[in-house]
Formats: sequence, C-alpha cells, structure tokens
Amino acid sequence: MTDDRFMPIHDPELQARGERVLGAEFRAMSERVLRATELTSRLNVLPFDDEAGKAALFEQLLGRPLPERVTIYPPFYTDHGLRLDLAERVFINQGCTFLDYAGIRLGEGVMVGPKATFITMGHPVDPDGRRQYLSGAPIDVAENVWIGAGATILPGVSIGRDAVIAAGTIVADDVPAASLVAGQKGTVRRRW
Repeated sequence: MTDDRFMPIHDPELQARGERVLGAEFRAMSERVLRATELTSRLNVLPFDDEAGKAALFEQLLGRPLPERVTIYPPFYTDHGLRLDLAERVFINQGCTFLDYAGIRLGEGVMVGPKATFITMGHPVDPDGRRQYLSGAPIDVAENVWIGAGATILPGVSIGRDAVIAAGTIVADDVPAASLVAGQKGTVRRRW
C-alpha cells in the first residue's frame, strides 16, 4: 500500500506529521517495546524509597540519567523511553503513560497529573491500512505547563508555555500559550 502523505521513519530526527513505521523498523520498534515493558515492570514494583534502583532503571529506559530535580512517581509506563525528553523540574504523578516512539518533549517546570496519557503513534482510520502501518508525530510541551489528571495528549500536539490542560481533557489540536483547555473533544467526523 502506497500513500504519498506518509514517509518511512528511517531517522529519529525525522519526526514530522504523517510518518509511518514499516518492515524492519517496525520489528526494531517491537523489540524496544518489549524491553521498555520489562524495565517499567521492574520499576513499578520497587519500594517507593529505592531512589538508586529507580534512577538506574530510568537511565536504562531513557538512555541517559534523569535531569536534576525531575520527579516521577511510579507506576510509570512507556513503550519506548529513548525518545522521551524531560527538562529540569518536571513532575510526573502516578500512573502516567508515555507512548513516545515519535518523540515527546516536556519543557522545564511541566507538571503532569496522575493517569495522564501522551500518545505519539496511531493507526490509520482507513480499515484496509490499520494493520499495514503506524503513523505518528511528536508531542511538544513548553515550559511551566500543567496537565491535569487523566488528560490525553494526541500525536502532533504542541502545548504553549504556561498553558493548563484540565483534568480529563483530550487534546487533539495545538494549545496556545497561557490558555486553559477543558472538555472532551470527541465528535463524529465522518462515516464509512
């Protein structure tokens, strides 16, 4: 199946809207998902005060040590980890999920409420393509953003500095700086 709107991801730096994952790259992605799942399952059963154990597992998940003054309360979930970029003073509460294959950046001072979800990859809407490939786009969250409990941030979204995402909000479009976004988004767009 060929669709000119999509291009294969061959380079981690090449993360524009509409990329897709196929073939050998999908296999490598699948292997990383298994490794990240194994690491997070170990992380999520450590005693809460085992700072050294948590730091070692986060370093394996992220491919580097956590930045200074980053706080992450387990349980914590990621499908990749290596494309999760956390600045200083980021706070991530319990039960958050980061599906970061296409890249997620959280700027300095970002606060993430419990059970928030960040999703950078998805399947095509067309039923024939759903099992053929994945498409995705990075998520960028600027400095000093507060993301409320249970919020869902979808592929390709940028959230501007000082914005607030209310609890339970589904964010499918870019959010301007210094704004409050609230309410669920789901509406019927088309039928087939």
